[in-house]
Amino acid sequence: MNKKNYLTKLRNLAVAASLLVSSAIPQAEAREGFGIGAIVGEPTGVSIKYWLDNTNAIDAAMAVSLYDNNPFQFHADYLIHSSSSTVNSTEVKGTLPWYYGIGGRIKTINNDTHFGVRVPLGFTYLVAEMPVDLFAEIAPVLDVTPSVDLNLNGAVGVRYYF
Repeated sequence: MNKKNYLTKLRNLAVAASLLVSSAIPQAEAREGFGIGAIVGEPTGVSIKYWLDNTNAIDAAMAVSLYDNNPFQFHADYLIHSSSSTVNSTEVKGTLPWYYGIGGRIKTINNDTHFGVRVPLGFTYLVAEMPVDLFAEIAPVLDVTPSVDLNLNGAVGVRYYF
């Protein structure tokens, strides 16, 4: 599959995930189970998250890096969430925990495979009336192969929970 087809399929998947979120039926708070959606920034692609309990989760993304001429990137992180701040106004209701974690990244650039350690820090807004979360994060990444290099990932996203 060439890059253009890959990016087209990735874009179509992100659009489908966004449509799914926008047509969600109101349900319980999104702090349980498995979620899938889109991540936009550095990197841009498909994001998944699985809650292990009320404070611990595993997330991952299959994406492209727009900074390095679209190489493929996969990352996975173990996340620990703070106790939530409650957002409760007449228009918006939910919780807003911040999180931190540790994980790994694999990235391909010009036939080289880069392995790195990620340290994400962010927050997620858990919508009270729909199985949806919105998130923003930054993650310093220390690549350890093929050479040592420090990078920064930063993105926003949305996920729908099943």
